[in-house]
Amino acid sequence: MRKAIKSITIKSPVEKIFDYISEPTNLPEIWPSLIEIKDVQRLPDGNINNRWVYKMAGMRFEGTSEGVEYVANQRIVSKTKGGVESTQTWMFQPEGDETKVTIEIEYTIPIPLLGKLAEAIIVKMNEHEGELLLSNLKARMEV
Repeated sequence: MRKAIKSITIKSPVEKIFDYISEPTNLPEIWPSLIEIKDVQRLPDGNINNRWVYKMAGMRFEGTSEGVEYVANQRIVSKTKGGVESTQTWMFQPEGDETKVTIEIEYTIPIPLLGKLAEAIIVKMNEHEGELLLSNLKARMEV
């Protein structure tokens, strides 16, 4: 498994950012390779299940996401299954009139599909993708 951790400080209240991220249909607006979120089911405990479509290295992957942990204004954890398996953890920490947002993603690269040589390139692409994701979130929230 690979792990990517990225953080950013956003000049916006934690509630606004958390509400935006906790609505999965918003994610394709800020996540460059996330094409679609559909069949969203919000559970009584706040967790969310959905289906997704993602593009990596020019290949299209489809799968499901299952909510694992939901703590309002603090943490959202989900596990994805399908072409790309991962655990995604969003953490939100208020800091005065700003919020520190951290995303941690542990993921498995589908090596049989992409080949061992492509692995290093994909890891680098995913690092860049995480930076773009948070930068896009910051731009959206600071409007």
